[in-house]
Order: sequence, then structure tokens, then C-alpha cells
Amino acid sequence: MKAFLQSFGLFSEAEIEKVLAKGKPEKLAKGEFFIQEGSISSKLAFIESGLVRTYYHSSELEQITYCFFFAGDLLSAYASWITGEPTNENMEALVDTQLFVLPKSVVEELVAQDPRWLLLSKIIAEQQYLELEQRVFMLQKEKAEKRYANMLKRHPEFLQHIPLQYLASYLGITQRHLSRLRKEISF
Repeated sequence: MKAFLQSFGLFSEAEIEKVLAKGKPEKLAKGEFFIQEGSISSKLAFIESGLVRTYYHSSELEQITYCFFFAGDLLSAYASWITGEPTNENMEALVDTQLFVLPKSVVEELVAQDPRWLLLSKIIAEQQYLELEQRVFMLQKEKAEKRYANMLKRHPEFLQHIPLQYLASYLGITQRHLSRLRKEISF
């Protein structure tokens, strides 16, 4: 988390240390949830190590995986964070995961006290938007082969930890199609 905050060049070491003192490390064991559907998002986490899957339930009660979060990513049910409404998301650790967690009240206090925190929030929101837009374009423009190859290129170390049904759901394809792709594409 410290390196993440330093990367923006907005805060001194002392300011970062002060913020880090307001958070706490948390561990999620494989299968544990950071947040579940129906809960209200009240904390923000930075993934120190591990892997988290985000999914929702379709109208047929199927689990639809729409995002994976890796080490170095921020984690929050963002729509719930903004609105204060219950989330539709479930965020589950796929492996033992180490987090650094800040309560929403601390983040709101920081933003109210110093405009640089508001600027950081804006930068992070913009980055999240761009990632979401890229994902939508990838799903709509690219073939499954390219989506899978992109995932392999970006996070090859985690693909062995993601069950096929979750990966297929994320890629928008069947498990059978994914099995064929895995045979055809290797890095």
C-alpha cells in the first residue's frame, strides 16, 4: 500500500505513514469473502498478495464472474461505496489473500481534510473507468482467443488458481470452448 500511494507523488513519507497507521492488515483465507451480495461497502482494501474473484448472480441464479483482482489492485464494491446501497457483488478470495484495509470513514475524513486525497480519488476512479471500458470493448470487439491470450499475458501466474468455470464465465465463453483454447494457445 505504501508503494502504491508513493507512486502518485502526491504525499510525503510522513503523510503516507500517518494514513497507514489508520488502516490494518486483514487476511482472507481461500473461499472467504471480502464483501457479499446484500452488504453495504464500508471499507477499501489494497491487495498485498493473493487473488479475488468478483461475481454476481444472473436472473437464473448462475454465478457470473466479471472481474479478478490481483496483488497491487484496490478492492471495493464501488457502486455500494458511492451510493450507500447494498451491493450485488460477491468478492471471494480464490487463494489465501493478504489485504491492507481502510474504513470508509477514514477515506472520507482524508478527502474532507486535504484536496490531494480528493485528487487521488479522482485519479483512481478514472483508472477504474478506463479498465471497465477496456473490458467492455474486449468483450464486444475481440474474439475469445484474444481475450484468453490477453489474460495469459497479463497474469499467467494466477491462471492455475482460477477454476475453469470462473475463467470461462469471465471470458464470456463455455468451459468446453475454454478447454479448446487452452490446447491451442500456450505461452
